[in-house]
Amino acid sequence: MKYVVLLGDGMADYPIDGLSGKTPLEAAKTPNMDRIAGEGTVGLIDTVPRGFPPGSDVANLSVLGYDPKVCYSGRGPLEAASMGIRLEPEDVAYRCNLVYLRKDNGATVMDDYSAGHITSEEAREIITDLESRLGRDGLHFYPGVSYRHLLVWRGGPAAVETTPPHDITGRDIRDHLPAGIGYEEVMKLMEESRAVLEGHRVNMERLSAGRKPANSVWLWGQGRSPAMEPLTEKYGLRAAMVSAVDLLKGIGICAGFDILNVPGATGYIDTNYAGKAQSALRALRDRDLVFVHVEAPDEMGHAGNVEGKIRTIEDFDEKVVGVVLAGMEEFGDFRIMVLSDHPTPISRRTHMDDPSPFAVYSSLGENLGHGESFSERAAEKSGILVTPGHRLMDGFIRDWRAFIEKESR
Repeated sequence: MKYVVLLGDGMADYPIDGLSGKTPLEAAKTPNMDRIAGEGTVGLIDTVPRGFPPGSDVANLSVLGYDPKVCYSGRGPLEAASMGIRLEPEDVAYRCNLVYLRKDNGATVMDDYSAGHITSEEAREIITDLESRLGRDGLHFYPGVSYRHLLVWRGGPAAVETTPPHDITGRDIRDHLPAGIGYEEVMKLMEESRAVLEGHRVNMERLSAGRKPANSVWLWGQGRSPAMEPLTEKYGLRAAMVSAVDLLKGIGICAGFDILNVPGATGYIDTNYAGKAQSALRALRDRDLVFVHVEAPDEMGHAGNVEGKIRTIEDFDEKVVGVVLAGMEEFGDFRIMVLSDHPTPISRRTHMDDPSPFAVYSSLGENLGHGESFSERAAEKSGILVTPGHRLMDGFIRDWRAFIEKESR
């Protein structure tokens, strides 16, 4: 038996007036996801427990069968796992965004949480210089991908209240700065980064080219190393993860997955969709489960870009879902799932904790056959809501028919 999970990050959305009341999923042409939903089973998954931030870390832990109430400690340590950084018990890992802060009538505004989607090469030079200037015994910067980097702080403050920068795009940062126990050290480090980045060679070149500079770091998502039982050991499976972002790779590593790096996979709209699909099919020849993550729809939701979100959903459907679905014929028995981890609505430009649609097709005939498209409304109409969401993976792997019949009652 082969298992495939195809996840379009942040695909779910709210109805949009400019789309005649449709969501981007409803407006997009998605024949492959519609086929899985129509011939298989469609429903909603509740990935964010009450009281938890609706981030991709919490949501994807749920998707992979982990209860965030038990194992979630923060986003930073998951990304550290992806980067091969070993955390000691007293270490705290912070997600370190390169951002562009803009002055506006005396206010400091979070203009761009990605510093204009700075390239990994440019960012590496900046992070290297930050390490040289601000790094010290027990405090180190590590370069990641594009705007996403890491700060590891031995014995650093873990109880600080921090805010994801993508949650405050276009807003004054004043009410969203670090707070709580230990905030002074975190705040000081962020302020010191601005002095290093002002006039930095990379930023001067970006400004000359009409691009946004990376004029500050933003620290958030901190935590200590989590304790997670590998999914591969729990089910006795060999598994692989395909993703461009360190967060998902880190979750995959903690879950016991092999991480497959695809050339041209960027975590943005220019990602190598086809390469991800082909990598997944190759991996299935000697593995039981493959998880493919595509970040692009989420990025378009954060940008408030309706056309871009529709385009990325259509690309995901055609170049990932369609290719993988066609390739499954060579593997015999299989189950395939498509889903969104959380909504990233165009109107909100940040993650929300509403349940998201999922659809599962089984070659064994374990399907309820709703005959519906893949969308938020079709999923709600099915009457199926898997909550808490971390139970879905167990049903998907063990006994899908029994699980979904129980959920549909």
